[in-house]
Amino acid sequence: MDRREFLNAGLSAPVVSQAAMAAPNEKIQQARDAALALLKPTRVQLEHGLELHAQSLVVEPYGFAPRAAVDGDILRKALDAGASELELWDLDEEMFMTRCVTDAAERAEFMQAWDASGVTCIFQNAGEERQDPLVLMKRLSRFTYVADMLGEYVRRGVEADDMVAAKKQNRRCMFFATNGVPLPQDWVSVEQELRYIGMFAGLGVRSMHLTYQRRNMIGDGCGELGNAGLSDFGRAVVAEMNRVGVIIDVAHSGWRTSLEAARASSRPVVASHTGCVAVHNHVRCKPDEVIRAICDSGGFIGVFAVADFLGLSRDIVAMLAHVDHVVKHFGAEHVAIATDLVYVSRKSDEENKKIPRRRRPRKGWEKLWPPGAATTGYDQTRGLAWTNWPLFTVAMVQRGYSDTDIQKILGGNVLRVARAVMPRKISLEGLRTVVTAHAGDFGPS
Repeated sequence: MDRREFLNAGLSAPVVSQAAMAAPNEKIQQARDAALALLKPTRVQLEHGLELHAQSLVVEPYGFAPRAAVDGDILRKALDAGASELELWDLDEEMFMTRCVTDAAERAEFMQAWDASGVTCIFQNAGEERQDPLVLMKRLSRFTYVADMLGEYVRRGVEADDMVAAKKQNRRCMFFATNGVPLPQDWVSVEQELRYIGMFAGLGVRSMHLTYQRRNMIGDGCGELGNAGLSDFGRAVVAEMNRVGVIIDVAHSGWRTSLEAARASSRPVVASHTGCVAVHNHVRCKPDEVIRAICDSGGFIGVFAVADFLGLSRDIVAMLAHVDHVVKHFGAEHVAIATDLVYVSRKSDEENKKIPRRRRPRKGWEKLWPPGAATTGYDQTRGLAWTNWPLFTVAMVQRGYSDTDIQKILGGNVLRVARAVMPRKISLEGLRTVVTAHAGDFGPS
Protein backbone atom coordinates (compact mmCIF):
# COMPACT_ATOMS: atom_id res chain seq x y z
CA MET A 1 0.00 0.00 0.00
CA ASP A 2 1.49 3.37 -1.00
CA ARG A 3 1.31 6.56 1.08
CA ARG A 4 -1.82 7.93 -0.64
CA GLU A 5 -3.70 4.63 -0.36
CA PHE A 6 -2.82 4.39 3.31
CA LEU A 7 -3.86 7.99 3.92
CA ASN A 8 -7.21 7.53 2.21
CA ALA A 9 -7.94 4.38 4.17
CA GLY A 10 -6.64 5.76 7.46
CA LEU A 11 -8.50 9.05 7.34
CA SER A 12 -11.82 7.80 6.07
CA ALA A 13 -12.35 4.55 7.93
CA PRO A 14 -12.44 5.68 11.59
CA VAL A 15 -14.30 8.95 11.27
CA VAL A 16 -16.32 9.04 8.04
CA SER A 17 -19.65 7.29 7.62
CA GLN A 18 -20.23 5.19 4.50
CA ALA A 19 -23.31 7.23 3.53
CA ALA A 20 -21.42 10.50 3.69
CA MET A 21 -18.46 9.13 1.70
CA ALA A 22 -20.57 7.98 -1.25
CA ALA A 23 -18.47 10.10 -3.65
CA PRO A 24 -14.80 11.14 -3.31
CA ASN A 25 -14.19 14.73 -2.28
CA GLU A 26 -11.13 16.25 -3.94
CA LYS A 27 -11.38 19.41 -1.83
CA ILE A 28 -10.94 17.46 1.40
CA GLN A 29 -8.16 15.36 -0.13
CA GLN A 30 -6.22 18.38 -1.40
CA ALA A 31 -6.32 19.98 2.05
CA ARG A 32 -5.05 16.76 3.63
CA ASP A 33 -2.24 16.47 1.11
CA ALA A 34 -1.17 20.06 1.84
CA ALA A 35 -1.02 19.39 5.58
CA LEU A 36 0.88 16.14 5.17
CA ALA A 37 3.44 17.80 2.94
CA LEU A 38 4.18 20.23 5.77
CA LEU A 39 4.00 17.80 8.69
CA LYS A 40 5.71 14.77 7.11
CA PRO A 41 4.60 12.31 9.83
CA THR A 42 5.97 8.80 9.98
CA ARG A 43 3.57 5.95 9.33
CA VAL A 44 3.49 5.17 13.08
CA GLN A 45 2.74 8.80 14.00
CA LEU A 46 0.02 9.05 11.37
CA GLU A 47 -1.61 5.77 12.32
CA HIS A 48 -1.56 6.52 16.05
CA GLY A 49 -2.80 10.11 15.59
CA LEU A 50 -5.73 9.06 13.42
CA GLU A 51 -6.74 6.30 15.82
CA LEU A 52 -6.51 8.62 18.82
CA HIS A 53 -8.55 11.28 17.04
CA ALA A 54 -11.28 8.79 16.16
CA GLN A 55 -11.49 7.63 19.78
CA SER A 56 -11.50 11.11 21.33
CA LEU A 57 -14.21 13.60 22.19
CA VAL A 58 -13.42 16.48 19.82
CA VAL A 59 -15.05 19.81 20.64
CA GLU A 60 -14.58 23.10 18.80
CA PRO A 61 -15.32 25.89 21.32
CA TYR A 62 -16.19 28.34 18.55
CA GLY A 63 -16.80 27.40 14.96
CA PHE A 64 -19.05 26.81 12.02
CA ALA A 65 -20.89 23.79 10.69
CA PRO A 66 -20.13 23.12 7.01
CA ARG A 67 -21.78 25.66 4.70
CA ALA A 68 -23.92 24.79 1.71
CA ALA A 69 -23.78 26.48 -1.66
CA VAL A 70 -26.48 29.05 -2.26
CA ASP A 71 -28.93 28.71 -5.14
CA GLY A 72 -27.55 31.32 -7.53
CA ASP A 73 -30.71 31.43 -9.62
CA ILE A 74 -32.83 32.37 -6.61
CA LEU A 75 -30.44 35.14 -5.60
CA ARG A 76 -30.27 36.46 -9.16
CA LYS A 77 -34.07 36.61 -9.40
CA ALA A 78 -34.26 38.44 -6.08
CA LEU A 79 -31.67 40.94 -7.28
CA ASP A 80 -33.57 41.46 -10.56
CA ALA A 81 -36.75 42.06 -8.56
CA GLY A 82 -35.09 44.93 -6.69
CA ALA A 83 -34.39 43.25 -3.36
CA SER A 84 -32.52 45.45 -0.89
CA GLU A 85 -29.00 44.68 0.33
CA LEU A 86 -30.44 43.51 3.66
CA GLU A 87 -32.89 41.18 1.93
CA LEU A 88 -30.13 39.73 -0.23
CA TRP A 89 -27.83 39.23 2.75
CA ASP A 90 -30.58 37.48 4.71
CA LEU A 91 -31.46 35.27 1.74
CA ASP A 92 -27.80 34.41 1.21
CA GLU A 93 -27.37 33.44 4.87
CA GLU A 94 -30.62 31.50 4.95
CA MET A 95 -29.45 29.33 2.06
CA PHE A 96 -25.85 28.63 3.04
CA MET A 97 -26.91 27.86 6.61
CA THR A 98 -29.98 25.70 5.90
CA ARG A 99 -29.72 24.12 2.44
CA CYS A 100 -28.07 21.16 4.17
CA VAL A 101 -31.66 20.36 5.14
CA THR A 102 -33.53 21.16 1.93
CA ASP A 103 -31.07 19.95 -0.74
CA ALA A 104 -30.00 16.30 -0.78
CA ALA A 105 -26.62 16.89 -2.45
CA GLU A 106 -25.73 19.68 -0.04
CA ARG A 107 -26.82 17.51 2.87
CA ALA A 108 -24.52 14.70 1.73
CA GLU A 109 -21.55 17.07 1.49
CA PHE A 110 -22.44 18.64 4.86
CA MET A 111 -22.24 15.21 6.47
CA GLN A 112 -19.17 14.20 4.50
CA ALA A 113 -17.19 17.24 5.61
CA TRP A 114 -18.31 17.00 9.23
CA ASP A 115 -17.49 13.29 9.38
CA ALA A 116 -14.08 13.88 7.80
CA SER A 117 -13.23 16.37 10.55
CA GLY A 118 -13.94 13.90 13.34
CA VAL A 119 -15.44 16.78 15.35
CA THR A 120 -18.12 15.67 17.80
CA CYS A 121 -19.42 19.07 18.85
CA ILE A 122 -19.23 22.67 17.65
CA PHE A 123 -20.04 25.78 19.63
CA GLN A 124 -21.80 27.16 16.58
CA ASN A 125 -21.72 30.88 15.77
CA ALA A 126 -25.49 31.43 15.85
CA GLY A 127 -25.63 35.21 16.16
CA GLU A 128 -24.33 38.14 14.14
CA GLU A 129 -21.74 40.57 15.45
CA ARG A 130 -24.44 42.66 17.07
CA GLN A 131 -26.36 43.25 20.31
CA ASP A 132 -29.87 43.74 18.92
CA PRO A 133 -31.88 40.69 20.10
CA LEU A 134 -33.92 40.49 16.88
CA VAL A 135 -30.77 40.49 14.75
CA LEU A 136 -29.16 37.85 16.96
CA MET A 137 -32.24 35.64 16.61
CA LYS A 138 -31.82 35.24 12.85
CA ARG A 139 -28.93 32.79 12.94
CA LEU A 140 -30.23 31.25 16.13
CA SER A 141 -33.49 30.34 14.36
CA ARG A 142 -31.63 28.91 11.36
CA PHE A 143 -29.44 26.57 13.34
CA THR A 144 -32.36 25.55 15.57
CA TYR A 145 -34.09 24.53 12.35
CA VAL A 146 -31.06 22.54 11.18
CA ALA A 147 -30.79 20.69 14.49
CA ASP A 148 -34.54 20.01 14.54
CA MET A 149 -34.65 18.71 10.97
CA LEU A 150 -31.40 16.70 11.03
CA GLY A 151 -31.87 15.36 14.54
CA GLU A 152 -30.75 11.85 13.62
CA TYR A 153 -27.37 13.30 12.65
CA VAL A 154 -26.84 16.51 14.67
CA ARG A 155 -28.68 17.68 17.77
CA ARG A 156 -28.76 20.86 19.79
CA GLY A 157 -26.76 20.65 23.00
CA VAL A 158 -28.41 21.74 26.24
CA GLU A 159 -26.05 20.61 29.02
CA ALA A 160 -22.36 19.78 28.98
CA ASP A 161 -22.80 16.02 29.02
CA ASP A 162 -24.80 16.16 25.79
CA MET A 163 -21.46 16.29 23.98
CA VAL A 164 -20.40 13.09 25.75
CA ALA A 165 -23.70 11.44 24.82
CA ALA A 166 -23.26 12.53 21.20
CA LYS A 167 -19.85 10.82 21.05
CA LYS A 168 -21.25 7.59 22.51
CA GLN A 169 -24.18 7.62 20.07
CA ASN A 170 -22.00 8.50 17.03
CA ARG A 171 -24.00 11.70 16.51
CA ARG A 172 -22.94 15.32 16.16
CA CYS A 173 -23.86 18.13 18.52
CA MET A 174 -24.17 21.93 18.30
CA PHE A 175 -24.11 24.34 21.22
CA PHE A 176 -25.17 27.83 20.22
CA ALA A 177 -22.85 30.82 20.65
CA THR A 178 -23.43 34.49 19.82
CA ASN A 179 -20.95 37.15 18.78
CA GLY A 180 -22.60 39.63 21.11
CA VAL A 181 -24.63 39.93 24.31
CA PRO A 182 -28.34 40.53 23.54
CA LEU A 183 -29.33 43.94 24.90
CA PRO A 184 -32.52 45.95 24.22
CA GLN A 185 -30.38 49.11 24.42
CA ASP A 186 -33.17 51.12 26.03
CA TRP A 187 -30.89 52.01 28.96
CA VAL A 188 -33.77 52.40 31.39
CA SER A 189 -32.04 50.37 34.12
CA VAL A 190 -29.28 47.81 34.46
CA GLU A 191 -31.84 45.13 35.28
CA GLN A 192 -33.88 45.85 32.17
CA GLU A 193 -30.82 45.74 29.94
CA LEU A 194 -29.81 42.35 31.35
CA ARG A 195 -33.13 40.59 30.91
CA TYR A 196 -32.44 39.13 27.46
CA ILE A 197 -29.34 37.23 28.59
CA GLY A 198 -31.47 34.70 30.46
CA MET A 199 -33.98 34.61 27.61
CA PHE A 200 -31.32 33.67 25.08
CA ALA A 201 -29.94 31.08 27.48
CA GLY A 202 -33.45 29.62 27.50
CA LEU A 203 -33.32 29.49 23.70
CA GLY A 204 -30.14 27.42 23.85
CA VAL A 205 -27.30 29.95 23.77
CA ARG A 206 -24.42 28.65 25.90
CA SER A 207 -21.62 31.11 25.07
CA MET A 208 -21.54 34.86 24.32
CA HIS A 209 -18.82 37.27 23.21
CA LEU A 210 -18.69 40.31 25.49
CA THR A 211 -17.57 42.48 22.56
CA TYR A 212 -16.66 42.13 18.93
CA GLN A 213 -14.08 44.41 17.31
CA ARG A 214 -15.58 47.70 18.47
CA ARG A 215 -16.23 49.34 21.80
CA ASN A 216 -19.66 48.84 23.33
CA MET A 217 -21.25 49.54 26.70
CA ILE A 218 -19.66 46.38 28.13
CA GLY A 219 -16.05 47.04 27.19
CA ASP A 220 -13.59 47.55 24.37
CA GLY A 221 -13.22 45.29 21.37
CA CYS A 222 -9.82 44.19 20.16
CA GLY A 223 -9.88 46.65 17.24
CA GLU A 224 -10.03 49.71 19.49
CA LEU A 225 -6.77 51.50 20.23
CA GLY A 226 -8.11 52.92 23.52
CA ASN A 227 -8.08 49.59 25.42
CA ALA A 228 -10.36 51.05 28.11
CA GLY A 229 -11.37 47.79 29.76
CA LEU A 230 -14.56 46.47 31.32
CA SER A 231 -17.25 49.01 32.23
CA ASP A 232 -19.34 49.01 35.40
CA PHE A 233 -22.22 47.75 33.28
CA GLY A 234 -19.88 45.10 31.86
CA ARG A 235 -19.31 43.79 35.36
CA ALA A 236 -23.07 43.42 35.77
CA VAL A 237 -23.17 41.50 32.47
CA VAL A 238 -20.42 39.18 33.71
CA ALA A 239 -22.36 38.51 36.92
CA GLU A 240 -25.59 37.80 35.01
CA MET A 241 -23.87 35.42 32.61
CA ASN A 242 -22.41 33.62 35.61
CA ARG A 243 -25.86 33.42 37.17
CA VAL A 244 -27.70 31.94 34.17
CA GLY A 245 -24.88 29.63 33.06
CA VAL A 246 -23.56 31.21 29.86
CA ILE A 247 -19.83 30.94 29.08
CA ILE A 248 -18.08 34.34 28.92
CA ASP A 249 -16.01 34.58 25.74
CA VAL A 250 -13.43 37.35 25.32
CA ALA A 251 -11.93 36.18 22.02
CA HIS A 252 -12.67 39.49 20.28
CA SER A 253 -12.36 41.70 23.36
CA GLY A 254 -9.53 44.14 24.00
CA TRP A 255 -6.69 43.05 26.23
CA ARG A 256 -7.76 45.02 29.28
CA THR A 257 -11.42 44.05 28.86
CA SER A 258 -10.36 40.39 28.64
CA LEU A 259 -8.16 40.69 31.72
CA GLU A 260 -10.78 42.42 33.85
CA ALA A 261 -13.58 40.08 32.77
CA ALA A 262 -11.51 37.05 33.74
CA ARG A 263 -10.77 38.57 37.14
CA ALA A 264 -14.39 39.67 37.71
CA SER A 265 -16.00 36.33 36.84
CA SER A 266 -16.83 33.72 39.44
CA ARG A 267 -16.82 31.02 36.74
CA PRO A 268 -14.29 30.07 34.06
CA VAL A 269 -13.79 32.57 31.22
CA VAL A 270 -12.52 31.60 27.77
CA ALA A 271 -10.95 33.20 24.74
CA SER A 272 -12.49 30.67 22.39
CA HIS A 273 -10.49 31.43 19.22
CA THR A 274 -7.35 33.48 19.60
CA GLY A 275 -3.56 33.19 19.68
CA CYS A 276 -0.55 34.26 21.71
CA VAL A 277 1.09 37.67 21.38
CA ALA A 278 4.34 36.06 22.51
CA VAL A 279 4.28 34.05 19.28
CA HIS A 280 2.81 36.72 16.98
CA ASN A 281 1.94 40.29 17.98
CA HIS A 282 -1.57 40.75 16.57
CA VAL A 283 -4.72 42.41 17.95
CA ARG A 284 -6.57 39.10 17.77
CA CYS A 285 -3.98 37.41 20.00
CA LYS A 286 -3.64 37.73 23.79
CA PRO A 287 -0.58 38.68 25.85
CA ASP A 288 0.60 36.33 28.58
CA GLU A 289 -0.84 38.48 31.37
CA VAL A 290 -4.31 38.08 29.89
CA ILE A 291 -3.80 34.38 29.24
CA ARG A 292 -2.74 33.92 32.87
CA ALA A 293 -5.92 35.63 34.14
CA ILE A 294 -8.08 33.42 31.89
CA CYS A 295 -6.27 30.30 33.09
CA ASP A 296 -6.57 31.42 36.73
CA SER A 297 -10.35 31.69 36.23
CA GLY A 298 -10.34 28.01 35.25
CA GLY A 299 -10.79 28.78 31.56
CA PHE A 300 -8.83 28.05 28.40
CA ILE A 301 -7.32 29.61 25.30
CA GLY A 302 -8.70 28.24 22.03
CA VAL A 303 -6.08 28.55 19.27
CA PHE A 304 -7.38 29.59 15.86
CA ALA A 305 -6.15 28.51 12.42
CA VAL A 306 -6.38 31.79 10.47
CA ALA A 307 -3.10 32.20 8.60
CA ASP A 308 -2.83 36.00 8.84
CA PHE A 309 -3.32 35.90 12.62
CA LEU A 310 -0.74 33.19 13.30
CA GLY A 311 2.44 34.81 12.01
CA LEU A 312 5.62 32.76 11.47
CA SER A 313 5.05 30.39 8.54
CA ARG A 314 1.28 31.11 8.55
CA ASP A 315 0.44 27.42 8.30
CA ILE A 316 -0.50 24.36 10.34
CA VAL A 317 2.99 24.36 11.91
CA ALA A 318 2.49 27.97 13.04
CA MET A 319 -0.85 27.06 14.61
CA LEU A 320 0.85 24.37 16.68
CA ALA A 321 3.45 26.91 17.82
CA HIS A 322 0.66 28.85 19.56
CA VAL A 323 -0.63 25.62 21.14
CA ASP A 324 2.92 24.83 22.30
CA HIS A 325 3.24 28.24 23.96
CA VAL A 326 0.12 27.80 26.06
CA VAL A 327 1.02 24.22 27.00
CA LYS A 328 4.58 25.19 27.99
CA HIS A 329 3.71 28.26 30.04
CA PHE A 330 0.19 27.56 31.35
CA GLY A 331 -0.42 23.82 31.07
CA ALA A 332 -2.22 21.46 28.69
CA GLU A 333 -5.41 21.82 30.74
CA HIS A 334 -5.78 25.41 29.52
CA VAL A 335 -5.67 25.10 25.74
CA ALA A 336 -8.12 24.02 23.04
CA ILE A 337 -8.39 24.41 19.26
CA ALA A 338 -11.08 26.51 17.59
CA THR A 339 -10.10 26.97 13.97
CA ASP A 340 -12.39 29.91 13.08
CA LEU A 341 -12.49 28.21 9.67
CA VAL A 342 -15.47 26.90 7.75
CA TYR A 343 -15.85 24.19 5.14
CA VAL A 344 -17.71 25.56 2.11
CA SER A 345 -19.52 23.39 -0.44
CA ARG A 346 -17.67 22.59 -3.65
CA LYS A 347 -20.62 24.00 -5.62
CA SER A 348 -20.29 27.48 -4.12
CA ASP A 349 -18.12 28.97 -6.85
CA GLU A 350 -20.39 27.62 -9.57
CA GLU A 351 -23.53 29.04 -7.93
CA ASN A 352 -21.94 32.39 -7.09
CA LYS A 353 -21.05 32.92 -10.75
CA LYS A 354 -24.79 33.04 -11.54
CA ILE A 355 -25.25 36.16 -9.40
CA PRO A 356 -24.61 39.52 -11.10
CA ARG A 357 -21.94 41.68 -9.46
CA ARG A 358 -23.36 44.30 -7.15
CA ARG A 359 -22.16 47.63 -5.87
CA ARG A 360 -19.74 47.09 -3.02
CA PRO A 361 -21.25 48.42 0.25
CA ARG A 362 -19.35 50.38 2.84
CA LYS A 363 -17.43 48.43 5.45
CA GLY A 364 -19.75 47.10 8.15
CA TRP A 365 -19.82 48.76 11.56
CA GLU A 366 -18.38 45.73 13.35
CA LYS A 367 -15.41 45.30 11.01
CA LEU A 368 -13.02 47.61 12.82
CA TRP A 369 -9.47 46.54 12.05
CA PRO A 370 -6.29 48.54 12.64
CA PRO A 371 -4.26 48.99 9.43
CA GLY A 372 -2.68 45.73 8.31
CA ALA A 373 -4.49 43.57 10.88
CA ALA A 374 -7.39 42.21 8.80
CA THR A 375 -7.28 38.79 7.23
CA THR A 376 -6.98 38.55 3.47
CA GLY A 377 -8.86 35.25 3.38
CA TYR A 378 -8.38 31.56 4.09
CA ASP A 379 -5.65 29.62 2.33
CA GLN A 380 -6.14 25.86 2.45
CA THR A 381 -2.81 25.24 0.70
CA ARG A 382 -1.18 25.77 4.12
CA GLY A 383 -2.91 22.80 5.70
CA LEU A 384 -5.31 25.06 7.60
CA ALA A 385 -8.60 23.46 6.62
CA TRP A 386 -11.53 22.62 8.88
CA THR A 387 -11.63 19.04 7.63
CA ASN A 388 -7.98 18.61 8.67
CA TRP A 389 -8.83 18.18 12.35
CA PRO A 390 -7.47 14.59 12.39
CA LEU A 391 -4.12 15.94 11.22
CA PHE A 392 -4.07 18.47 14.07
CA THR A 393 -4.03 15.41 16.33
CA VAL A 394 -1.30 13.79 14.24
CA ALA A 395 0.75 16.98 14.60
CA MET A 396 0.44 16.87 18.39
CA VAL A 397 1.53 13.22 18.38
CA GLN A 398 4.59 14.29 16.36
CA ARG A 399 5.42 16.91 18.98
CA GLY A 400 5.52 14.30 21.72
CA TYR A 401 2.32 15.27 23.56
CA SER A 402 0.89 12.47 25.69
CA ASP A 403 -2.43 10.95 24.66
CA THR A 404 -3.95 12.34 27.86
CA ASP A 405 -2.87 15.90 27.09
CA ILE A 406 -4.00 15.61 23.48
CA GLN A 407 -7.45 14.53 24.60
CA LYS A 408 -7.63 17.47 26.97
CA ILE A 409 -6.81 19.82 24.08
CA LEU A 410 -9.21 18.12 21.65
CA GLY A 411 -12.25 18.33 23.91
CA GLY A 412 -11.62 17.56 27.55
CA ASN A 413 -10.87 21.15 28.52
CA VAL A 414 -14.02 22.46 26.84
CA LEU A 415 -16.07 19.77 28.56
CA ARG A 416 -14.59 20.72 31.94
CA VAL A 417 -15.43 24.41 31.49
CA ALA A 418 -18.90 23.61 30.18
CA ARG A 419 -19.61 21.48 33.23
CA ALA A 420 -18.43 24.31 35.50
CA VAL A 421 -20.60 26.96 33.83
CA MET A 422 -23.61 25.54 32.03
CA PRO A 423 -26.88 24.48 33.71
CA ARG A 424 -27.73 20.82 34.16
CA LYS A 425 -30.96 19.18 33.09
CA ILE A 426 -33.20 17.83 35.83
CA SER A 427 -33.18 14.04 35.78
CA LEU A 428 -36.33 11.92 35.80
CA GLU A 429 -35.33 10.69 39.25
CA GLY A 430 -35.00 14.28 40.41
CA LEU A 431 -38.43 15.16 39.05
CA ARG A 432 -39.99 12.23 40.90
CA THR A 433 -38.30 13.32 44.13
CA VAL A 434 -39.74 16.84 43.78
CA VAL A 435 -43.23 15.53 43.01
CA THR A 436 -43.13 13.16 45.98
CA ALA A 437 -41.89 15.88 48.35
CA HIS A 438 -44.67 18.27 47.30
CA ALA A 439 -47.47 15.78 46.77
CA GLY A 440 -49.59 17.39 49.47
CA ASP A 441 -49.41 20.76 47.73
CA PHE A 442 -51.65 19.51 44.91
CA GLY A 443 -54.71 18.70 47.04
CA PRO A 444 -56.37 15.34 47.65
CA SER A 445 -55.66 12.59 45.14
